Amino acid sequence: MERVVGANATLDIEPGARSAALGSATMAVDGDNLGLMSNPYQLTNTRYTWVSFSHTAYYEDTQYDFASVVFPLSDGQGLGIAFSRFGADDIPYIKEGEPIPEGSDYNTLSIADWVFSVSWGKRLTDRLDLGVSFHTLYRDMDQTGWGFRGDAGVRYRAVDQLYVSGLLKGWTSSATSWESGEFEYSDPELYLAASYSLPVNYLYGSLGVYWQSAGIFHHEARDMDFDTDENGGGRIWDDPLDWLSGGHGGIEFNFDFGLSLRAGLSSFTTWQSVTAGAGIVIANFLKVDYAFESHPVFSPVHRVSVSVSPYLFSHTPAKEEGHLSPSEAYKTLLAEEPEDAEKVTDEGETPSSEEQPTEQGETAPAQESVPAGGIFWEE
Repeated sequence: MERVVGANATLDIEPGARSAALGSATMAVDGDNLGLMSNPYQLTNTRYTWVSFSHTAYYEDTQYDFASVVFPLSDGQGLGIAFSRFGADDIPYIKEGEPIPEGSDYNTLSIADWVFSVSWGKRLTDRLDLGVSFHTLYRDMDQTGWGFRGDAGVRYRAVDQLYVSGLLKGWTSSATSWESGEFEYSDPELYLAASYSLPVNYLYGSLGVYWQSAGIFHHEARDMDFDTDENGGGRIWDDPLDWLSGGHGGIEFNFDFGLSLRAGLSSFTTWQSVTAGAGIVIANFLKVDYAFESHPVFSPVHRVSVSVSPYLFSHTPAKEEGHLSPSEAYKTLLAEEPEDAEKVTDEGETPSSEEQPTEQGETAPAQESVPAGGIFWEE
C-alpha cells in the first residue's frame, strides 16, 4: 500500500454549471443536483424527481459528461444516483517498432475514467441535515484500475438563512487498485463551507453568498500559475491567513421571474481564476445553467447543464406559503377579494350613507361610519 496525494482525483472535478459559476463552492450550494459529489446533505430538500445532465469540454479535446437523478424518499429524506465519464477519444498512437504513417492514417485509442455514485441525505432535526455518499471508479488507460471513496457531511442552520456545513471527504480513505497489482490510497480530508441569503424586495429577488474552505488536515499546493515554487498552502494552525486564501466562493442573485446571475473565484489566491455564469428556469420542470471558468495557464472552460423533472412536467405543484414572488402575492390577494367587497377610503373606513344613493336616487339618512373589513396590503 502506497500513500499518495490525489488518488481518484477525478471524483473532485466540478460537474454542475451552477456551482462552477460560483467558484466551485459546491458544499454551500443548495439545489444543484449535479453537486452530489461534495454536497449529499442537500438531498434532504428533495421534493420531486429531477434528472440532470452536464457537459464540459476541456483543453486538448478532453471532455467530462455527468448525469444524475434524485428521488424523494420521504419528508426530509432523498436518494441520488450519478454516473459520469471523464476522458479523451481519438488519440493517435504508433506501436513500438512501426514506421510513422503518412498523412493522418494513425491508429487511435481512448482513455477514460468512469464513475458511479450513490448519495443519501436525511434531516435529523429542524436545523441539522446529514448526507453520505459512496463512489466507485473504473479507469481504462494503459492499464485498468478500480477506485473507491466514501464521503460524509453535515449542514447546520445557524440563524435564519445562514448555513454552515462540513464534509469529511474520503472517511473510508480514497483507494485505488491497479492491474499491475499496485495499491494506492489517500488520507481523509475535511472541508468547511457556509452560505447566506437575504431577500432584496426592491429588485424582486434574493442575494446569496457562498464560501468553501481549503482542506484542513493537509498541506495543499495553491499556486495556479506554475511560475513560482513557493511554500504556500499551509494548514489552518500553521498559517490561518494562507489557509483562508486557499478557499473559493461566489455570489448569486435570483430574480423572481426565474433568471439567476452568478460570479465567483475558484481560488482566492488569484483574480485570474474568476468564474461567471447564469441560469434560467424555462418552466417549472426545466432549468438550464451555464458557467465560464478562467485559468491563469490553461484555456477557459465553458460548462452547460440541464435539469428536468418528469413529475413537474405533468403536474403543477401548489405554491408553498412564504414562497410567492411579490407579483404572485398581489395576484393572489386580488383573486381572494370578494366581488361585493365594500370600497375602502383613504382613512380605512367605508363611506357614510350620505354618500351612498339609494336605488330611487334618494339619499339615505346619515349613519355612523363603520370600519371596513376585507384584505389590506401595503407596498
